[in-house]
Amino acid sequence: MTAKKPLDRPDWWMDLPDAVDSRHYLGVRDSIAAHIHNGNLAEGACLPSERQLQTGTGAARGTIRAALFQLEAEGLIYRKERSGWYVSPPPIVYDPTRWEGFMSYVAAQGRTPKTELLDARTIAATAELAVVFGVDMGAPLYEIRRRRYIDDRAVLVETIHVDPRLTPSLLEHDLSQSLTQVLRSHYSIAVVRNRIEMAPCALTQDEAVALRLKSGLPGLLVKRISYDAQGRVVEYDLEYWRHDALKISVDIRVGN
Repeated sequence: MTAKKPLDRPDWWMDLPDAVDSRHYLGVRDSIAAHIHNGNLAEGACLPSERQLQTGTGAARGTIRAALFQLEAEGLIYRKERSGWYVSPPPIVYDPTRWEGFMSYVAAQGRTPKTELLDARTIAATAELAVVFGVDMGAPLYEIRRRRYIDDRAVLVETIHVDPRLTPSLLEHDLSQSLTQVLRSHYSIAVVRNRIEMAPCALTQDEAVALRLKSGLPGLLVKRISYDAQGRVVEYDLEYWRHDALKISVDIRVGN
């Protein structure tokens, strides 16, 4: 995605005093949101600096920041470190009832996926992992940590645990590619069932750092347990998504 896109009206923010009560952050928020919705600010466009917005509205710096934080919480804009505020791209559509890998469903929607391997190692099973995999506490498990991108923007960080009894020497493979393909082609393992839980979360500590976000921003936690045809747990996946990057969509057919 191009970092900055030209605006049809590069001085659009100078109209803000005529449109809002600039003493109130929600008024500033409403006017900026309107410029996004009417196309004055296109996807990927860089917003004016806080100083420029302050000049255009006459609002206090704190008011401008409160408006920007509100727009960020709504998923309309996002922040890049040492770069500024940008209009968010449309979220990717995810159907949890379909088993399709990240690379496949992102590419199918005309976007560009990428996976970056952060770490891959053998760990001792915690009490929680021992219950999930049905192993003794302290038993060896593979742990794979990856950061995933859509159009060169980091959108999720995931930690995957895999049973080495089913996948010996897994860590020797290229894990920046599709894990589904590695399991199928090298271990003849096919996932036939997924148990998925989704819940809102705050992105803190390691997840916020990995996504280059301010700690405490909202996110979506997706937990997935994958099973093979014999009912064995193949992998346990924790995905921490940016809240503005994903839209859940399920097509349910109702019987007659």
